[in-house]
Amino acid sequence: MNTETTLAFIRRHRESDIRQIALEGHSNPAVDLPFALVQIQGWQTARGKLPTWAAHDDIFYPPHLNMEQCSSEHTALYKRAVVGRLLPELADTGTLVDLTGGYGVDFFCLSRGFARAVYVERDPRLCELARHNMAVLGRPHAEIHCDDAPHFLQTLPATGPSSRPTVIFLDPARRGSHGEKVFGLSDCEPDVTLLRDDLLARCDILLLKLSPMLDWHEAVRRLRASGAGCEVHIVATGNECKELLMVITRDESPLRVYCVNDDERFAYTPAAFDSSRLPVTAAPVADALAGWLHVPNAAIMKAGCFDELAAEYSLSAVGPNSHLFVAHEPAERFPGRRFRIVSVCSLNKRDVRQALSGVTQANIATRNFPLSVPELRKRLKIKDGGNLYIFATTWQEKHVLILCER
Repeated sequence: MNTETTLAFIRRHRESDIRQIALEGHSNPAVDLPFALVQIQGWQTARGKLPTWAAHDDIFYPPHLNMEQCSSEHTALYKRAVVGRLLPELADTGTLVDLTGGYGVDFFCLSRGFARAVYVERDPRLCELARHNMAVLGRPHAEIHCDDAPHFLQTLPATGPSSRPTVIFLDPARRGSHGEKVFGLSDCEPDVTLLRDDLLARCDILLLKLSPMLDWHEAVRRLRASGAGCEVHIVATGNECKELLMVITRDESPLRVYCVNDDERFAYTPAAFDSSRLPVTAAPVADALAGWLHVPNAAIMKAGCFDELAAEYSLSAVGPNSHLFVAHEPAERFPGRRFRIVSVCSLNKRDVRQALSGVTQANIATRNFPLSVPELRKRLKIKDGGNLYIFATTWQEKHVLILCER
């Protein structure tokens, strides 16, 4: 096989439709077509997900499943920011150990600033990719070990702060023996609940990437050790939860929760919350459901910190289960969307006809409401889209429609 010929083919066709290339095949026997297809598809994914990787022509990509499972560059850089805040002065003396290296995105971003960076991965193909790519990306000092996490963990010292790794990172595999997705802590590989004590004995900071589907309260209960500090980071991009991060430190401190959606940030300490700060909801509908509607982002929804949010931004909840909030003025830096309330009506036919007169198109969402979006859209006879938004919810045991605009 002529490797240069294959690489030239990849560069020439990397913006082409891989399905079309696969269907047409290639007449040149010097081109390794299966390899070329993987590289073309990988680069096309990396353009949006891993721009630093895509900017280097010499980067090699793994099969599609590995590309699908790896962190985005955006979320990997967030992890690095967390570590940087906890360790502001690495001074080129710390050690990072990534026990589940995978494609190496998290390892690459986390390893910046560490004197020693250790990558561990049981798949030899991914190890070869990491060895090549880290050199291309400027991490020639990276130590690549083909091993599984529990075995390599036992080789790390646990004798004292001067010898143990500064940070250990794990991203347990969330695929079962038959390739099915799993979410429970004990269902992932490796089982971090069994390794917890060994992990904490061998590092100052333990950073875990867990499924966004996981109940973070349960994760804290099972993984936080007595006398240890703990942070929970719910990370979303584009209003979609991508990762649940747990940070466990050796210094005892109250649990702190961080809700992140792109540039939106909201952090709170559950034990320190004072419910007396909650505003009193106005009773008359003209006052209670007037002004501006505030809709929390996906990270807030996952955290469930609705009382804390209302207190921080002086908002009133529309209802106990609506997760919608109102205020007379738009709350600055609110972590979510804000809408100006145009009108509010009941489901009475006359009220609906009057409130929605001339409206043929709107975006509809339901919160604590008996009808689904398709059912309500059919009932209202309104098409999807446009600049208007209808939030159907329950207010003081009454079903109401809140018509808004961004």
